[in-house]
Amino acid sequence: MTLPMMSRGVDNDVTDRLSACDYRPAAWQCERDRQWKRERQRKRERVSDMLSLCGLSFARLSGGNMLFKLFPRLRMRAATEPVKSCDAFIYMDRGMQSIGWIPPKHHYGRWIYFLWTVFTTVLGIILLDVSLLVSYFKELSTFSAGQFLTSLQVSFNCFGSSIKASYTFAGIKRFGLAKKLLDRLDERCNRVEEYEQLQRAVTRCNRFYMAYQTMYLMYTFSTFLSNAFSGRLPWKLYNPLFDWQTSTRNFWLAGLMEYFWMTIAVMQDLMADVYPVIYFLILRAHIGLLKQRLQRLRTDPTMSEEQNYEELIKCIDDHRVILEYCNTLRPIVSATIFIQFLLCGLVMGLSMINLLFFSNFVTGLGTAIFLFDLVLQTFPFCFICNMIMDDCEELANCLFHSNWLSADRRYKTTLRYFLHNVQKPIVLSAGGVFEISMSSNITVAKLAFSVVTFVKQLNIAEKF
Repeated sequence: MTLPMMSRGVDNDVTDRLSACDYRPAAWQCERDRQWKRERQRKRERVSDMLSLCGLSFARLSGGNMLFKLFPRLRMRAATEPVKSCDAFIYMDRGMQSIGWIPPKHHYGRWIYFLWTVFTTVLGIILLDVSLLVSYFKELSTFSAGQFLTSLQVSFNCFGSSIKASYTFAGIKRFGLAKKLLDRLDERCNRVEEYEQLQRAVTRCNRFYMAYQTMYLMYTFSTFLSNAFSGRLPWKLYNPLFDWQTSTRNFWLAGLMEYFWMTIAVMQDLMADVYPVIYFLILRAHIGLLKQRLQRLRTDPTMSEEQNYEELIKCIDDHRVILEYCNTLRPIVSATIFIQFLLCGLVMGLSMINLLFFSNFVTGLGTAIFLFDLVLQTFPFCFICNMIMDDCEELANCLFHSNWLSADRRYKTTLRYFLHNVQKPIVLSAGGVFEISMSSNITVAKLAFSVVTFVKQLNIAEKF
């Protein structure tokens, strides 16, 4: 979206008509807007508390100072310390490096890392899906009902995860472009309170990533342990190397191989699920900083009209960078969230059936964690998209309520055109079909209850 820059090239008739409009709100409108802003502020504080709950609770319950020593970016630093928005991606980038998605900067070792990339890609994206399909054809008769549902829910999720991981891996270059745009937005931070807000956002993003990683890896670990100590393979993947039924040694070798195999796939799925949350959480921080800059326009009596106009132009540039940032990530987000929406309801339904009808406490623990991980795939990002739409609405209100009534014509004309463009919300879509929002997420999640209702009405669970 291009924001027109109006200074001297504005048609005189258009300028006169715009200047003749009375933009001064009535007294009752001002009071209503103030009440609306107070209510919106309270809502935003509640939303921020909800978003911070996961990351803050994780930091408090996971070891305190010991955790901060191992992962120093989880601790809130002083506002005077230098901070960059890209610090929010440190742990996520390390996770991508561990599965072969981000090569090392130095030239040495690139070929070895390339082999690791090929290995993880073939193992997690291709061979895992093939192994699941082959196991159904060769060993379907040996599955119990609980094992079959556990494997089936993972199968659907793995097929979708392979597509999501492929799209995410193909869009790594876009992540680099987005980071450069964030560096441009960081250059506009020149106040202590802005550094503090940015530091808080960076810390929250890192905590969110660690919370996601903990929950995802807990699923593989709990499923492996609960099934291994029950004398069963956790996912019963087709494995031509070890016949797990011949000896205890082969059983544990096959189980550990499945655990390693599934951990690679889960890490790939984690990266495809967590990057939208992290990248758009840090974007919300910059939208909040832009709102504050709009509120400060023409409030400094020491600044001349020319300086005030330059500050308005800088705010317009900030808005352009924010839109460019969204457009850079839009193709990847659209594809990955579309796949999640398609599979979310079905996989959640299978997980709920397994949990309600075929699980004991030990095996149900892994299924419950898996179900919670499915919620993490869509709910947080849909919630963030709703908040970004609200933030865009607040941007327009902050600009309209800024001190512009006594400005010159050039300033007013530029502000009106900027106001026209800033009123357009940032809306992301999944595959160009679903709007990414809480309403879409709830609609998709209803499919899970439809699947459970279908199984109960046909008494399918009682036949096993």
